[in-house]
Amino acid sequence: MILFRKKTFSHGIHPPESKDETSGLPIRQFPFAPLLVVPLSQHIGKPAIAVVREGQEVTRGQCIAKPDGFISVAMHAPASGVVRSIGLTPSISGKMVPGIFIEPFPGSTQEILEGNPCDAATAEPEEIVAAVQQSGVVGLGGAGFPTHAKLKIPEGKCVDTLVINGAECEPYLTTDHRVMLEHAHDVMVGIPYLMKATGAARTIIAVESNKPDAAEILRAAIPAELPIELEVLPVKYPQGAEKMLITALLGREIPSGGLPLDTHALCVNVATTAEIGQLLPHGSGIQERVITVGGPAVKKKGNYRIQIGTPLRFVLETVGVEEDISRVFLGGPMMGQAVSSLDIPVTKGTTGVIAFSARETGYLDDRQQYPCIHCGYCLEACPIFLNPSQLGLLAEQNRYEQMIEDFHLMDCFECGCCTFVCPSHIPLVQQFRVAKAAVRKMKAPV
Repeated sequence: MILFRKKTFSHGIHPPESKDETSGLPIRQFPFAPLLVVPLSQHIGKPAIAVVREGQEVTRGQCIAKPDGFISVAMHAPASGVVRSIGLTPSISGKMVPGIFIEPFPGSTQEILEGNPCDAATAEPEEIVAAVQQSGVVGLGGAGFPTHAKLKIPEGKCVDTLVINGAECEPYLTTDHRVMLEHAHDVMVGIPYLMKATGAARTIIAVESNKPDAAEILRAAIPAELPIELEVLPVKYPQGAEKMLITALLGREIPSGGLPLDTHALCVNVATTAEIGQLLPHGSGIQERVITVGGPAVKKKGNYRIQIGTPLRFVLETVGVEEDISRVFLGGPMMGQAVSSLDIPVTKGTTGVIAFSARETGYLDDRQQYPCIHCGYCLEACPIFLNPSQLGLLAEQNRYEQMIEDFHLMDCFECGCCTFVCPSHIPLVQQFRVAKAAVRKMKAPV
């Protein structure tokens, strides 16, 4: 007997998509800010090391910081200009991090500097991994994990399936959607690099059913000689999380504390794939990315190609915002973070700049939090079957180690489903972030 499995995952939620205002808007080039700030830490791992000095002239695409070890990537000049200073700049985490301040030349053509090209047909896997590291590409879906480190398959592990993640389930965000529509060729150029580096025998491109135009264009762009399939999945949040996507597509569950490699699969964001397909053939470094700028408080909503290092203040001043702007998120409202300063620059991991006015967020300030009523809604929503209610109660008592040892806190990828459905308005995912940070601090070497 053949069993037909619907390609989805258990639990999850259906928040309002709020994508209609930008999904039909083509990618447009954003103007250059008068001062660009390139943080040396835009990724998981060690910050890059500056290789330029104050007062030095740089060319757009030039390497301005080298990787510091394997879990680190290069940084490149987002514009031709002058290095005005190298100092501290605010980050989304609230910490001050080192950065390179570049003043673009007003009259420059801003042509991109090319380097040593990497040919997917002739390059060895190690050469592709090194080229990706030097290109500075990290996960453009928001995680910021160095892509080359993901492509370096450890000894004893193997990958049979490469998953290209085009789900983009986060509300408001349409950057991946536009990349799939406008850069399908780059996606197809990027896939052979990923397959050769990982040894994957086949590739599956995953797109949610609310993007039929993207699915159609990608399917038409698939080269006949490549083992690439395209799957259209039902819309559900958080399908874009690699744990859920691999389960939905392949029926394989990533074990607790494990990685996709444990299921012989590897998941790469579609925009990351397109960037590799665009950069590696030219030996170039990443200096800009596509970002959705939207939300109720934004006047000129759209999908913009914005230079890395562009301050948020300049972004919002350029697109125009409502006078009663209240909150600004980097990323979407579910998994993104509200910013505390508009001096934070756009980084490689910035998928969206979503702004809300007081009309939409005013109720949050007055909303009362109630004790947990043990309704079980959060258990029904959690896509990895944790117990958010119990974790929340332990968090209130600062019993962080028990949260990890007995209730698998570190398996939580902070999708926010539990907070979204909680009738008592308990900020569960925020509590979990605080708990994780406290545990990391306790375990950090003195």
